[in-house]
Amino acid sequence: MIERLAVENVAIIEAAQFEPGTGLTVLTGETGGGKSLLVDAIQLALGERADTDLIRTGADRARVHITMRLGDAYADLVRADGIPVEDGRVEIVREVLAAGRSSCRVNGQSIPVSALRALARRLVDLNGQHDHQRLLDPVQHAAFLDAWIGQPAEDAKRAVADAYAARLDAERQLATLRKHLADRGARLEQLREQIAELRAYGPVEGEIALLEAELSRLQNFERLSTETAAAHATLTEERGGRDALADCVAHLEIAARFDPSLEPTVEGLRAALVFADEAAHALNAYLTDLEGDPARLEVVAARLDAFKRLARKYGPNERDLLSALASAEEEAATLSDASASLEAFEAKRNAAAAAHLRTCEALTRLRRRHAPEFAERVRTELTDLDMVRAQFEVALRPREPDADGADAVEFLFSANLGESPKPLAKIASGGEASRAMLAIKCAMAGLAHVPTLVFDEVDTGLGGRAAAKVAAKLEQLARTSQVLAISHLPQIAARGADHFRIVKHERGGRVATDVRRLTRTERIEEIARMMVGDALTPAALQNAEELLG
Repeated sequence: MIERLAVENVAIIEAAQFEPGTGLTVLTGETGGGKSLLVDAIQLALGERADTDLIRTGADRARVHITMRLGDAYADLVRADGIPVEDGRVEIVREVLAAGRSSCRVNGQSIPVSALRALARRLVDLNGQHDHQRLLDPVQHAAFLDAWIGQPAEDAKRAVADAYAARLDAERQLATLRKHLADRGARLEQLREQIAELRAYGPVEGEIALLEAELSRLQNFERLSTETAAAHATLTEERGGRDALADCVAHLEIAARFDPSLEPTVEGLRAALVFADEAAHALNAYLTDLEGDPARLEVVAARLDAFKRLARKYGPNERDLLSALASAEEEAATLSDASASLEAFEAKRNAAAAAHLRTCEALTRLRRRHAPEFAERVRTELTDLDMVRAQFEVALRPREPDADGADAVEFLFSANLGESPKPLAKIASGGEASRAMLAIKCAMAGLAHVPTLVFDEVDTGLGGRAAAKVAAKLEQLARTSQVLAISHLPQIAARGADHFRIVKHERGGRVATDVRRLTRTERIEEIARMMVGDALTPAALQNAEELLG
């Protein structure tokens, strides 16, 4: 459950925090006061897209901090993701900088937004005030059914998506082969020329760097000979550098007998003398081997020129040439045996298509098996929401298979006795769609055991008896889950175990929003205000007190 939410510099919220209870927590207040901004803040903290427009004007960043207390099972799930959990609590901090970057940390550990979003889905189910409109788009209906089915549907959908990707890949390969077969003769001739050219050159990986170094030595033979001979002479001639070092060592060895602090210097010079001897031997060997070879110079230069010509066609290094040769040989072999290759690729395509259809059929069977139970659960919830005559069915029709399966899933609905169910998107009113969404969410919540549910104005389009039924349903959900409900209806506000009011006011020449927990007296006034407006009357206050109980 959410223990504490702290929001800083999110739109008109400069700094606000509240601590919801374990059951049903209601948040009320005037329209435009910032109630839905709290939902936006929760969404941001739980991994939704970071929009710099949310940052309060003049602030350099927005920050949301959520403290969640987890039961043992959920704590183990979080630990399985590599996130430490202490005292059964998770601290989630999300920051959005005006410069455009964002960061998220869980218990002080930075994690990718995708990982935060995956974690959040297990802990909080967020229902925005316009979510019921998703029911008006039949394309969304399959997602509701699959979410209710749970992990088996996720696994089946992943298998469908993987099989579809393999099918598309096989179809692309077959189309490429067919295109090449259309001009097979010309293509084969082109490939054979490339193969002959590359084989004649015979690329060797790592050769070019060696050739370039050799070319530099051959081109600069005279200068190399002069400079290295001079260096060798400077070291080895009588009284040269080597002898000077030896004299220096001899003098300091005598001095070090009287002052041991000179010994490190002596050791350094002895090492330098050794290096000088080694350098002299190395230069002597280098001069012995160094020779000018005009013929070899021509060979090396010609080899490098040939490489440069091929590099312009096939790529800038030897590996590119070797890859081009292997690719050309493979394609030539395929085209040389065109009929067999075509049959093989067609068989591969057919096998991939058949595998995709099998995964689609498995997903369809899963959906058909669970759809009646899902519909029955939703009907039960609709009855609890004072829609006792409502009918709800899940229709599955075949469609062209793709990455999401081969089913067109659509919810059918009827609110009135004697009317056969028809597409919900076409006949449901706003209030009916709101209750249908709540019924679906209630059915899913009972199955998924998400510990925290957030409802933003789930009462849209409702009033009277229907509102009372929705309030009772939220209270029922709060017996097994923490429920946060933003509402304009007194029936829902009165059911809350905890009640917060969102207040917008001016402070320092700026509009700001505060969140206040209400006392019982304040709750009576707030509920009366929700009934009749600001002009409170004794009757309204009495009605509010009776509603609060």
